[in-house]
Amino acid sequence: MTEATCRRELELEIPAEDVQKAVARVAKEFAKVARVPGFRPGKAPVTLIRRRFADDIKSEVLQSLVPNQIERAVSENKMVPITQPQIDKVDFAEAGPVKFRATFEVLPEFELGQYKDLEVEIDDVKLEDAHVDKALEELRDRAANFVPIEGRPIADGDYAQLKLKGVPAGGGEMIEADSVLCHVGGEETMDAFNTNLRGANAGEHKDFDVTYPADYPDAKLQGKTYSYSVEILGIKEKKRPELNDEFAKDVSEAQTVDELRQKIRENLEAARSQQQNEQTREKLLAKIVGAHDFPVPQALVEHQMDSRLERTVRSLAAQGVDPRAVNVDWVSLRNRQKDRAVEDVKAELLLDRIATAENIDVTDEDVEKQIEAMAQRSGESATAVRANLTRQGALDRMKSKLRSEKTLDWLCKNSRTRTKTEEK
Repeated sequence: MTEATCRRELELEIPAEDVQKAVARVAKEFAKVARVPGFRPGKAPVTLIRRRFADDIKSEVLQSLVPNQIERAVSENKMVPITQPQIDKVDFAEAGPVKFRATFEVLPEFELGQYKDLEVEIDDVKLEDAHVDKALEELRDRAANFVPIEGRPIADGDYAQLKLKGVPAGGGEMIEADSVLCHVGGEETMDAFNTNLRGANAGEHKDFDVTYPADYPDAKLQGKTYSYSVEILGIKEKKRPELNDEFAKDVSEAQTVDELRQKIRENLEAARSQQQNEQTREKLLAKIVGAHDFPVPQALVEHQMDSRLERTVRSLAAQGVDPRAVNVDWVSLRNRQKDRAVEDVKAELLLDRIATAENIDVTDEDVEKQIEAMAQRSGESATAVRANLTRQGALDRMKSKLRSEKTLDWLCKNSRTRTKTEEK
């Protein structure tokens, strides 16, 4: 056992007197039900029972005595185990004491350093008219119509309406679309599409290959080469609506463009405030974690690594990507999560200790508010959400998360924040 670990090994001994009493008790219980040739049930001598069922009796005795001995030792040493003890080096002598070793991990012991009245620096993102203008243009883009173009070939900025089929090199699932718009010359469009469609006319047919980069946003296409057969059905251009009061009414509850601009500014201000709040929490927690040096249980780190990997898998599935079809070394990906997982575990242990020190706890009202919020998002009743959480054993995890969130809020209120000017 080294100092920088949460692994503990206890060499324990159960007194001979306790062992003998347990052996006698278990042997009598066996004698009541054991079937021994030449004897009626329950009539075989206990001495014979002890010889004939020695291994079974030994196992029962260990199961009855070992957990209690470990519990006493853990209590005396003021440990908080987080893994089931692994038992080995068992020395069982019926006439003497039972000796064994118990190995397990415990919560680390550490002294809380400074966590109040800290100062963190966050970005001061200025909200300017240009940001409002950009949001307005994005609204116009989303409300745009696509108008057919005739009498000329495709030019940059046009949208080619295509019927296409893509066959992956080496076999696999094809890509097919009867009508899809391709923004020719757009930053989001692969160069092969731009090169082969630029200057083409409606009704033409094009065949070409496209190799997608390894970091392409769509995981299904990453690093793959497709042979495309493309028919140009038509050419369209994007017509955005005029920025006037009618547009403001169509896309919002505002009655004028000025009102729309004001609502956009308020939304951007709220988003900016939320972003700065999250940055404050992240930097504050990182500062507290960095100021405390203590070992963390490997079992918790492994669990956190699994959780991070599961989030990645769920994210892919939510995008319609089969994780099994993605060319990813999942073992390496999981191992690369270790350093971050260690920081996550340290953060949770520190937040728990701070919450205890400051008497921060989760109330029934906190829990009900969270359940109501979850019910609104899922469309279920609050009763159904609570039942699901209880059935899945997730209610305690939710309470623990809420406690951490309340502790982070408390830390933010008891710390100082200064902003730095965003570099131009």
